[in-house]
Amino acid sequence: MSFIKARSLKFEYIQRDEEGNVDGVLTALDNVDLDIRPGEFVAVLGHNGSGKSTLAKHLNMLLQAEEGTLWVDGKDAMDGANLWDVRKCTGMVFQNPDNQIVASVVEEDVAFGPENLGVPTGEIWKRVHKSLQSVGMEPYRSHSPNKLSGGQKQRVAIAGVMAMEPKCIVLDEPTAMLDPHGRREVLEAMEALNREKKITLILITHYMEEAVHADKAYVMDQGRVVMQGTPREIFSQVDTLQKYRLDVPQMALLAHELRKEGLELPEGILTRQELAEALCRLYGA
Repeated sequence: MSFIKARSLKFEYIQRDEEGNVDGVLTALDNVDLDIRPGEFVAVLGHNGSGKSTLAKHLNMLLQAEEGTLWVDGKDAMDGANLWDVRKCTGMVFQNPDNQIVASVVEEDVAFGPENLGVPTGEIWKRVHKSLQSVGMEPYRSHSPNKLSGGQKQRVAIAGVMAMEPKCIVLDEPTAMLDPHGRREVLEAMEALNREKKITLILITHYMEEAVHADKAYVMDQGRVVMQGTPREIFSQVDTLQKYRLDVPQMALLAHELRKEGLELPEGILTRQELAEALCRLYGA
């Protein structure tokens, strides 16, 4: 059974001139199909302007498609009457954590979401403790968010969404503004949530390395889903990915170049360890 099921989703942005007249139409989603099962870690990949962030905003009804069908946890996300039910089960984490942090103390910020849902006070603080612990930020609960690093702020933003206990978290390029250390912190926290809490994760990104451990990946271009499959299947198609102006994980690209030079390496190599083991087998080491 699908947690998220989309069929033929279509959404257009109307472009207007300074006088408010229609100046053009940009098709951001063009007949998009999705099937995401409960507990899956799914990566949605694509270059800037491919439609992936627009798709993310449909998954908790920040936007609504003009055509097609979208079901989230058995609820019709095309029906405005289901707005709050869909948003309760699908939390969003955006690119810039400063846009989501609203309080001057970490624990108060994490408590903000469940408080607005009407959760009893005692239960709120249990959730705050559990959520901060899950992302490794419990020692910072009394700190000011302003004094945290970018990666720490993003983990607080994730904890704030977790405290509302959604079944699914959609992360829209959550590491785009972070340095490599902060990016690694956030990725480890996300993967732990998926692995240990069985939360459905949908990661929107243009960093290919972030998708290596996903269960499934979708590649978007010009509003369409142009590739889908496991990361191993997707990243084996180096030439096709490059046609869609996307990078390839370094080890997958290196293995691809070595195959072109005549080395009999298997398809689907994603990590340094896999490449090292394949080379050892090839040379009998």
